[in-house]
Amino acid sequence: MSNFTSQVVFAAALKAVQPHTVVQQNVERKDDAIIIDGHKFTLQHNLHLVGFGKAVLGMAAEVERIMGDHLVKGVISVPHGIQETLQQHGKHHLLLKENSCIKIIEGAKHNLPDTDAQKAAEEIMHLASELQEKDILLVLISGGGSALLPAPIPPITLQEKLDVTRKLAAAGATIQELNTVRRALSLLKGGGLAHYAHPAQVVALILSDVIGDPLDLIASGPTVQSEVWPEEVLSVLERYNLLHTVPVSVKDVLGRTSPRWKGNKDQTDKAEHVLNVVIGSNSVALMSAGRCVRELGFRPVVLSPGVCGNVRSVSRLYGLLAHFACSREEPPPEIATEVLRLGPEVGVESWDLCRTMQVLGEGRTEGWGATCMLAGGEPTVKLTGKGRGGRNQELALRVGLELRGLDLPPSGPVFLSGGTDGQDGPTEAAGAITDGRLYEEAQAQGLDIDSFLINNDSYTFFSCLSAGKRLVVSGLTCTNVMDVHMLLIPPIPINIG
Repeated sequence: MSNFTSQVVFAAALKAVQPHTVVQQNVERKDDAIIIDGHKFTLQHNLHLVGFGKAVLGMAAEVERIMGDHLVKGVISVPHGIQETLQQHGKHHLLLKENSCIKIIEGAKHNLPDTDAQKAAEEIMHLASELQEKDILLVLISGGGSALLPAPIPPITLQEKLDVTRKLAAAGATIQELNTVRRALSLLKGGGLAHYAHPAQVVALILSDVIGDPLDLIASGPTVQSEVWPEEVLSVLERYNLLHTVPVSVKDVLGRTSPRWKGNKDQTDKAEHVLNVVIGSNSVALMSAGRCVRELGFRPVVLSPGVCGNVRSVSRLYGLLAHFACSREEPPPEIATEVLRLGPEVGVESWDLCRTMQVLGEGRTEGWGATCMLAGGEPTVKLTGKGRGGRNQELALRVGLELRGLDLPPSGPVFLSGGTDGQDGPTEAAGAITDGRLYEEAQAQGLDIDSFLINNDSYTFFSCLSAGKRLVVSGLTCTNVMDVHMLLIPPIPINIG
């Protein structure tokens, strides 16, 4: 029941969603054919590759290994400086071979679309539009893909498109509304890339960093056909009082009656030529963590891969579940009532909460030994200060307060929260590990938890506490499927009255 156990489980979750691993697990080569998601495609030196996203370089390296000389040509748009970073960290298996036929373009400095990323998008569009019916276009997509594939519809400039989306975000537009506008102003998003590749067969392999893995939202869905209605876009702009401030070029594009794309490629059967497959996601990471937990002698239960909402609500939920699971008598009914009340706030269905409480209850009453509750997603932090921290470290800190009063490890619960990208906020840590000892430990070392929380300074707190031993530092992970949360519950001795 140690910190070590939770670190081992977190490492297993990360391993399952490595860029090269997800490609290996989902692309099967059989002689001169590949099988993806049960579909068989014949290889005749007809495979072309494009990609965009933070994990795409490692995915492309694995495709290159599997496909050999059937891979004819490729262009990938990847983050600025990524090749040098991977080399420095010794991640050579995630780099392309020296004489690769895949062209790498680095761009999107600071995760914002720029002229380098726009050049990459143009080259990707050019490659796709030259394809014939016999060709296969493999599209690799991961988090960060939207910023790495900017292709504004002329005469809109990149800066104008950026300004519109920035103003919308600042006004409080939802991710769906932002994507509606992005798609309407882009040549490639919302199915544009698949359009340009027609009549070739398009196969998209997607590493998802969005809750629920919605294909149209990941990188704004360049291979997912979606209708764009100018009226819908205009009403979004109107809702946030931006209709009068948008550039003339944007009004010009939205005023057109013709489709976004020029060209007379046959529009029929287009969707039949596109296969979208999610090959890596939070669920994949949690499944792997579950297998690891079982091997370590715990009974796993997955709460949900879609936990969201404020970290205050999420930490309260996990605290209540810990008290429920660790109760030596029958837990008071108020705990279950409060758990179910919190469900909608944190994006978890009542059914999943009831199922999880049933497993935790059985672990307690039937003496099944240790249990591990697993969850994932992307909670949010309301910023009130200027400290250094991230949502995983703040969640761990708040859960630590919730666990106060429960037994201490090895007889009490341990909680870990970690970001699968290895970087929680602007810090070197992926997250932190905590237990019921946290409050007293901080008090003894003169650390006032409340002031750290008010300043959103969880990284500084965990760095100072016991020389940083509770921090989870995974280093460069080269992937991102959001966060992993785990609550390890030891065997509970029951008082039988």
